[in-house]
Amino acid sequence: MSALPPIDQSLLPAEVRDGSKQDKQSYQAALGFERMLLGELTKALADTAKPAGEDGDAQPEDAASSMYMQMLPDQLADSMISNGGLGLAEDFYASVKARS
Repeated sequence: MSALPPIDQSLLPAEVRDGSKQDKQSYQAALGFERMLLGELTKALADTAKPAGEDGDAQPEDAASSMYMQMLPDQLADSMISNGGLGLAEDFYASVKARS
């Protein structure tokens, strides 16, 4: 998995922004996990968006279309994470924080 995209610090929960280095690292790990889940979900979404031929099989694509279709899920997941994600990271972080 690639590194997380830059995230606007104002989108982080106040507890994390004002927290310790460990709090920031824990939240970063939670965001990484959310990013992984989003990546898998967007890959499944992209697979359903492939055009089908008359017999129901996927049509062969040209090289450029194929490349863009492969890049789309990761770009979509990165965009969602860089804009604060879906909120799953906050739940993951709270769960980890409660156990420590």
